[in-house]
This record gives sequence, C-alpha cells and structure tokens, in this order.
Amino acid sequence: MSAVNETKFNSAVFLLTGIPGLEDVHIWISIPFCFMYVISILGNSVILFIIKTDPSLHEPMYIFLSMLAVTDLGLSIATMPTILGIYLFNSRGISLDACFAQIFFIHALSKTESSVLLLMAFDRFIAICNPLRYASILTPPRIAQMGLVAVLRPVAIILPLPILLKRFRYCRANVLSHSYCLHQDVMKAACSDISVNSIYGLFLTFFTVGLDSLLIFLSYVMILKTVLSVASHEECLRALNTCVSHLCAVVLFYISDIGLAFIHRFGNSSTHLLQIILGYVYLLVPPLMNPIVYSVKSKHLRERIIRAFVK
Repeated sequence: MSAVNETKFNSAVFLLTGIPGLEDVHIWISIPFCFMYVISILGNSVILFIIKTDPSLHEPMYIFLSMLAVTDLGLSIATMPTILGIYLFNSRGISLDACFAQIFFIHALSKTESSVLLLMAFDRFIAICNPLRYASILTPPRIAQMGLVAVLRPVAIILPLPILLKRFRYCRANVLSHSYCLHQDVMKAACSDISVNSIYGLFLTFFTVGLDSLLIFLSYVMILKTVLSVASHEECLRALNTCVSHLCAVVLFYISDIGLAFIHRFGNSSTHLLQIILGYVYLLVPPLMNPIVYSVKSKHLRERIIRAFVK
C-alpha cells in the first residue's frame, strides 16, 4: 500500500532542493537571494525605462540591450517564486504542470538570451567592420525581424520539451537537484525511456548555445582583425571598449550554461554541490550583472541614468 501511495505521490509532485546540509540557515541564505532579485529587477527595469523615454537611445545597440533586459527580467520572474519559496517558507513541493511550465519558460528565456547576445555581437560587428553601412543595414524593420526570430526560435525548439516530459510516468525519486525545474533534471526522474529527450536536449545545446557561441566567436575574430588594422592606437582602444560590456555578458552566460550542461550529463554525486552553485550562477548572475556592467561601461547610458535620478 505504501508503494502505491509513494508512486501516486511521485506522479503528482516534485520536491525542489535548496543547499543540502544548510537547511537550518535557509532563512539567512534567503537574504542575498532577495537582494539579488531586487537588484536584478530594479536594474533591468531602470535600463528599460531610460531607453524607452530617451529618444537619443533609440539606436540598434540600445534596442538590443533592452531585449536583453526584458529577457533577464523574465528569467528572474520565472525562478523567483520557487527559490524564495524554499529559503523563506521551506515550500519544496511543485506540481508536475507547474514544473513543466517553469521548464518551458526557463529554457526558452535562456535560449532567447543566447540569441540576443548573438544579435548584439552582430551589431558590434557591423558598427566596427562596416560603419558606413551601419544605419542602412540595421534599420528599424530589420531589427524588429531579428528580434522576432530571436524569440520564435527558442519558443519553437523548447516547446516539445514539456510535451515530451508530460507523456512520461514518474516512479523514481521525486527529489530534484535544484530550487527550480530543469529539463535535464526532471527527465532523470522518469521510469520511461528518455533516450529521445536526451538526444533532443543534446541537439538543442549544439543548435543554440553551440551555434550562437561559435558565431559570436567568429564575429569577434573579424572585429579584432579590423581593429588591429586601424593605424591609430586610440581609435583601436575606443573600438574595443565598445565591446567590453558585451564580452562580459557573453562570458558570464556561456561559461555557466556550458558548465551546467556538462556537469548534468557527465557529473556524479561528488559534483552535486558544484552543480547547484553553477545552476544559481547560470540563472541569477547574468540578470544581476548585465545592467550593472552596461551602466558602468556605457558612458552614454550612464549619463542618462544619472541625469534621470538627479532630476
């Protein structure tokens, strides 16, 4: 009878995990998480407000930055309820449907962020390698089309994930490795054949993160080649300085994303704590750091933000 009840329970709910061994201090751990969420939401909201209200920032570079800010806001909102629920209220349970919905939003938004970072690399490539045609190439209609593709591609390729997961029967341990639901974590709890999900997940990694990171790398190779051919040392530094913010965002996102995917696929029990930490870095640090880095490194944006608050 207990086995039947356990199977029914496992098929109805998953249990999310905080940081193992630190359950007694979860309430204190919640403080930095709350701080990170407040800064992430405020920082990205301020950037969106400044870009929307200042006509001088209605340029391709800042339009792409606003797309990144919207994506970061979405990631924060998608993960906030379950993470704070665990650390503040010890609320670990999540229904299957809620878990599948969170999987869709987290993976779709993270792949959208990868797409937006690629668009931002393309923007820098055109601005530095072909500046005379910058305005004619990145026109408002073309930017809208690029933004639409950046959203539709992740939605189209991530949508099958929750549909495939919903068809499974879950009869194994219902305790997940993170404070939120991830596809590679949930599929391991299924007692069905998960080979299709595993192969499709690997395809997604190569088709999105792999392809985008390769194209970003090639764009910066071309940028570096162009910059090194510039005679003036000051112009060379000025051109590279416009790329620093984007490079920081790329490094933050792709290192944690690739590292988490690698550990989920090849890691063992000894890497569980590293897996949890990388998971938090992957979803919480980019939305926190992107508005800070861009506000500090972009002189034009920084001046507009200071002027808005001084007023």
